[in-house]
Amino acid sequence: MNAPALRSSTTRLLSYELRDVFRSRWALAYTAFFLVVTDVFFRFSGGGEQVVLSLINVVLILIPLMSLVFGVGYLYNAREFTELMLAQPVRRRDLFLALYGGLMVPLALGFVVGVGLPFVWHGAAAQHAAPLVRLLVAGVLLTAAFLALAILLAVRFDDRVKGLGAALLVWLGLAVVYDGLVLLVAYTFSAYPLETPMLLLTALNPISLARVLLLLSVDVAALLGYTGAAFERFFGNGLGSALALGALLMWVVVPLGLAYRRFARKDF
Repeated sequence: MNAPALRSSTTRLLSYELRDVFRSRWALAYTAFFLVVTDVFFRFSGGGEQVVLSLINVVLILIPLMSLVFGVGYLYNAREFTELMLAQPVRRRDLFLALYGGLMVPLALGFVVGVGLPFVWHGAAAQHAAPLVRLLVAGVLLTAAFLALAILLAVRFDDRVKGLGAALLVWLGLAVVYDGLVLLVAYTFSAYPLETPMLLLTALNPISLARVLLLLSVDVAALLGYTGAAFERFFGNGLGSALALGALLMWVVVPLGLAYRRFARKDF
C-alpha cells in the first residue's frame, strides 16, 4: 500500500471514530456538565480566579474517571470493529492512532468548550487568561494520560468486567488512596528530610502533577499541600511548573507507548 493510500486510510478511520464518539450521548453530557457547572460557579463564586479554584477539584476527579471508564467501555464496544479492520489491509499503527484520537479529540474538546464558553460570555477570559489556560492545558493532558491508561487496560484484559474493574481501581488509587498514602509517609518519616521523596511521589501520580501545575499558577500557598509546597520551595513557581508539565507529558507518552506495543502484538 502506497503512502497516499495509507494517509487516506488513517484519515477515514479517524473520521469514522470521531463521528461515532461525537454522536455519543456521554460525550454531549460531558460537555453540558462542564458548561453548567462553570456557569453556576460564575453565578455563585464571583470572579474568574475563584471559578478556576472551584473547578480544580472537579477537573482532578471527573476527568480521570470519565476518561478511564468511557475510554475502556468504548474500546470494548469497538472490539468487533477493531477485529474487522485488522482483517483489512490496514496497519495496526493507523488503527491504534484512530482509536486514540477518536476518543481524545471529543473529550478534550468537550472539556475546553464546556469550561471556556462560560468564561467568554461572562467576560472573564481575557482578564484571567493565564489561570484559565493552565486549567485547560492540565485538563487536556489529564484526558490524554488517562485515555492512554484506558487503552492499556482494554488491551491488557480481554474480559470487559475485569477491564472496567481495573479502570475503577486505577482511578480510586490515584484520585483517593494515593494522597492518603503520601500523608502517611510524610507523617511516619517526619523526622527525616522528605523534599526529594515527596517530589518523586508526586511524579508517580498524574493527578498530583496536575494539581501542582494548577495551584502554582495562583496565589493560594495554603492549598498547595505538602507536595505542592515542596515543588515551590525546591524549584520556585516557574521551574516547578515546567517540571510538573514535563512529568505530566510523560504520563501521556509512556502509557501510550506501552499500550501501542501491546496492541501491535495482541491476537484479537
